[in-house]
Amino acid sequence: MTFTKEDYEHMARAIQLAWRGLYTTDPNPRVGCVLVRDGEIVGEGWHRKAGEPHAERIAIAEAGENAHGATAYVTLEPCCHHGKTPPCTEGLVEAGVTRVVAAMEDPNPLVAGKGMALLRKQGVSVASGLLQAEAEKLNPGFIKRMKTGMPWVRCKLAMSLDGRTAMASGESVWITGEDARRDVQRLRARSSAVVTGIGTVLADDPSMNVRLTPEELPGVESSAYFRQPLRVLLDSSLRVPENARLFSVEGLVQVIHSRGDDAKARRLRQAGADVLKLEGGLDLPRVMGELAEQEINEVLIEAGPTLAGAALKAGVIDELIIYMAPHLMGHQARGLFHLPGLEKMADRIDLRIQDIRPVGRDFRISATVAGE
Repeated sequence: MTFTKEDYEHMARAIQLAWRGLYTTDPNPRVGCVLVRDGEIVGEGWHRKAGEPHAERIAIAEAGENAHGATAYVTLEPCCHHGKTPPCTEGLVEAGVTRVVAAMEDPNPLVAGKGMALLRKQGVSVASGLLQAEAEKLNPGFIKRMKTGMPWVRCKLAMSLDGRTAMASGESVWITGEDARRDVQRLRARSSAVVTGIGTVLADDPSMNVRLTPEELPGVESSAYFRQPLRVLLDSSLRVPENARLFSVEGLVQVIHSRGDDAKARRLRQAGADVLKLEGGLDLPRVMGELAEQEINEVLIEAGPTLAGAALKAGVIDELIIYMAPHLMGHQARGLFHLPGLEKMADRIDLRIQDIRPVGRDFRISATVAGE
């Protein structure tokens, strides 16, 4: 399929629109749509929130009668099943759209090519694959969950230039500057769940919530569209205090344990937590699978070197986000990961740097594990 310059321009606009739903569409994918007739844009839309109209129907409503004979550029294959909203394929056919260009096929098994096939059967010209790589960046968690039953997992860490995360005493506030800390808040805001370990909670008593207001998040039109991510505490024996800050701020908290006392579990539920017991231990792949079953698309791990190292060795981390501050903390300070067993050069864990950029006075490094 050969695409024109205009095709690329309109799909790029649809992708730009889809990014406006970065903080609000969960657990649905972020999707944008542009309707074009006779070379002019007649309608635009992006999905804002689960349960509300999809991008295609918003664009159709804006276009009105001008949708008849138009081309629809959509970042994800139009849905063809009844969920909380009616199928977008029906809306496109009823509006008289004559051509649909999708950036990528929907990985949801309920769709997965069926939407495009239905449109083709109704006489609509269809094409896909335009700017697919860019469209995939919109929804790494949704895509992975649909294909593998696992969420996309990021691990966020902050370190000094010499790779240290805390002084030998445990002091770690603050390694990075305010700009980097605000960037972390945006990472939390786009995540479906933020995961930490009991060691971090006992040491620092964090709240783990998003502390930016909805108005500080691009694309969030009102507080009605913003939701706090699920905060997940891995606490195998339920050592978390019932007065921990986790339970004192807005948003859902889930405590996952494997051998905690039933009476303590009841008290935590009374404190507002959802308590989940996994028999046999907190195996991290199993934990992530459980979160995926709760429609968790993107997980952000914010923890100390023990949990971060365990997650890396377990193979559940897709992406590392490391904030590096321009100072030195010395050889006695604590390291980034606890990774026992790496004794030879052949044991190294290879990473692939995807992006390095300044964030205020610090640098943010994005990397994936080689071979992932």
